[in-house]
Amino acid sequence: MSVLPPNASGGPRGRGTAFNPPNRFEPWHYEPDPDLPPEDQPLPRTRFLHAASVRVLSFNDSPDLGFSVSLNPYRGCEHGCAYCYARPTHEYLGFSSGLDFESIILVKLDAPERLREELSSPRWEPQPIALSGVTDCYQPIERRLQLTRRCLAVLAEFRNPVCVVTKNYLVTRDADLLVELARDGAATVCLSITTLDAELARRLEPRASLPDHRLAAIRFLAAAGVPVGVLVAPVIPGLTDHEMFRILEAAARAGARFACYSVLRLPHAVEQLFLDWLDRTVPLRKEKILNRLRQIREGRLTDGRFGTRLTGTGPEAERLARMFDVACRRAGLMAPFPELSAAAFRVPSPPGGAVQPELPLGTEHHG
Repeated sequence: MSVLPPNASGGPRGRGTAFNPPNRFEPWHYEPDPDLPPEDQPLPRTRFLHAASVRVLSFNDSPDLGFSVSLNPYRGCEHGCAYCYARPTHEYLGFSSGLDFESIILVKLDAPERLREELSSPRWEPQPIALSGVTDCYQPIERRLQLTRRCLAVLAEFRNPVCVVTKNYLVTRDADLLVELARDGAATVCLSITTLDAELARRLEPRASLPDHRLAAIRFLAAAGVPVGVLVAPVIPGLTDHEMFRILEAAARAGARFACYSVLRLPHAVEQLFLDWLDRTVPLRKEKILNRLRQIREGRLTDGRFGTRLTGTGPEAERLARMFDVACRRAGLMAPFPELSAAAFRVPSPPGGAVQPELPLGTEHHG
């Protein structure tokens, strides 16, 4: 049964938020006409802007992440998840974390070419690359542009390991490339599932695949031979935490081999956006959710400190961690996150060029 009341109201149809909060870097912002009723306010139409890139690989030194290098073919995400921690990244572009984030999408049309250049460089140290380190690489526009598929094709050609994280069934389209990489121990996919409640998912993640379709993606990839797992994220205390056992059991039945989780984060404007979502969608649960979240965040609603920002601290955070461990044992999801191998990495020869010898892993190559 859905946790939503029958009359739960939302913002613009198909959007995860209802407005644009001010950009913390900009001195001005747009205010909607207060005299227009909500149904007459102009709806944001999705716009796609070309973002020329010098480099497409991003590096981080966060101890909380399981990867050091990520690739994001898109900036902004049309999935429109109300809780998305990546929303504030749009403010660096002069946009808002709100409706702008899900309706103004920057696409890196040259991402596959830039990726090829970076992997061909003698400075590249072969290692796993995370696809969707920030925004989902399988958001709806990918069906048409196929930037993620073309990037996967480059990774397969170089045999460079990749970990894909997504909420979209579209990942199954690229099973052929993922299987090719998986033969060398160089690919894994993690499907993110927040809730099994389809109606709640429509409100939280309006343009992402429904939960049953994500489970179907796990089933498809597992049958194809791709190591696949489930990411229970974000766990929203007081709203979705009670589903942890059911999510892990369903994922295990579908063929997931491993599991991980993280707790809701509300950095910068995401806090304001999520509070508005609670008011519009589950107003009677709002205080319970916020109180539970404060118990995990030392009295605050968010905590950006390394080491605790993904799991929280205190007795409530420890309870969630124990519950996750018990749920994993019960579901049989005790395998660790797969270790990806870069042993098969090679730099393919350019068309018509001399053959580039393959380098054993760990061998220095001085250009």
